[in-house]
Amino acid sequence: MTCHYAILIEWSDEDQTYVVKLPEWAERVYQPVTDGATYEEAARKGAAALATLGEQAGQHGEPLPEPRVHAPAGTGA
Repeated sequence: MTCHYAILIEWSDEDQTYVVKLPEWAERVYQPVTDGATYEEAARKGAAALATLGEQAGQHGEPLPEPRVHAPAGTGA
């Protein structure tokens, strides 16, 4: 997948794990999409989930969500 998507990783006191959210995919899949005992594990699992979502969308002919793009302050974007 060539698009760049955000992966949001947050600690969950309730679950005692790092939870992973994919903001651009929020309207398509239940959030959080995965979790991990460590930040690194959560990041790996989030990247894998993102790749799978992109592959599945392509297989079903569904358009990919528009990636959010960070605009540095003062650029007027």
